[in-house]
Amino acid sequence: MDLADFDYQLPDELIAQAPPTDRAGGRMLVVDRRSGCWEDRLFRDFPEFLHPGDCLVLNDSRVFPARLFGHRAGLHALPVGKNNPKRREFLSGDVEVFLLRTVSADGRDWEALVRPGRKLPIGERVRFTPDLEAEIITRGEFGERTIRFSGTADLFAEFEKIGHVPLPPYIKRPDDAADRESYQTVFARERGSVAAPTAGLHFTHEILDACRARGAAVAYVTLHVGLGTFQPLHSERVEDARLHTESYWITEPNAALMRASNRLVAVGTTSVRTIESALATGAASGETDIFIYPGYEFGATGALLTNFHLPRTSLLLLVCAFAGAELALTAYRHAVEERYRFFSYGDCMLIV
Repeated sequence: MDLADFDYQLPDELIAQAPPTDRAGGRMLVVDRRSGCWEDRLFRDFPEFLHPGDCLVLNDSRVFPARLFGHRAGLHALPVGKNNPKRREFLSGDVEVFLLRTVSADGRDWEALVRPGRKLPIGERVRFTPDLEAEIITRGEFGERTIRFSGTADLFAEFEKIGHVPLPPYIKRPDDAADRESYQTVFARERGSVAAPTAGLHFTHEILDACRARGAAVAYVTLHVGLGTFQPLHSERVEDARLHTESYWITEPNAALMRASNRLVAVGTTSVRTIESALATGAASGETDIFIYPGYEFGATGALLTNFHLPRTSLLLLVCAFAGAELALTAYRHAVEERYRFFSYGDCMLIV
């Protein structure tokens, strides 16, 4: 199966650069797998497609400010002191570190992407503030690094102070203060993602109440979005590609809600990957590198709400596996013609 078969043309102006002023005010393309038809609706109509006995499955992972800027410590050492006149220049940085996930029990070692990669070999130290440094200790297969932090005891508190919201690279602007709220679902709880589970961004508490009023249960799973979800595929032959692992878990009360349901309505590809991984392994928690592409037989997912995804990505392949490649790609072309907004801050698709 060729990756080139999962491509489509998208005008740049359709890539949403900012969130809608109303979370629930976006458009929703409803695609019916049985009939092969679709209709243009609004996301506010979403509860109408739920039935008693359904279970809405939401990923409650929380995004943290995972993009850090600093200097190579050997070249730009900064004298300690909050009032140092060079502090503002220092914090602008000439090194970017994009944290992916912690890989040690004490939380000091992190898998990360770094830039400029060629100038940051193993042993290089990066200073972010006078009290926070990291050393590059290993290099991974796809250019990622393992870095070890030293300095401040509470790393997440420091990330919240100095980190930036990890907006995707197709959003051509710096993050701002508003992104800390808008690039986060209203039900986010478990900190650990470096990209939002974007289908969940459309929900408000009022929409969730309307879903419950339709007789649907609401269950939460956790999958921390990392490199495995958004990394480009490195093989032109789909079957040869593989994904990085990501951590997931499902608590027993949430698992019980799902077991008791007639249909699982997954919100986002990360929810699909979680429930399908749990079904395949029989484990309610663990690491998953599940790669879902056309030919995969879904064992748990009954319907899918998802945003529109980049061409030639594992996310688009998952959508094609669920809806059927021909139907999914035809629906994408319709969305382009009707000028839907694409990607993280864009509109959504409901596949029933």
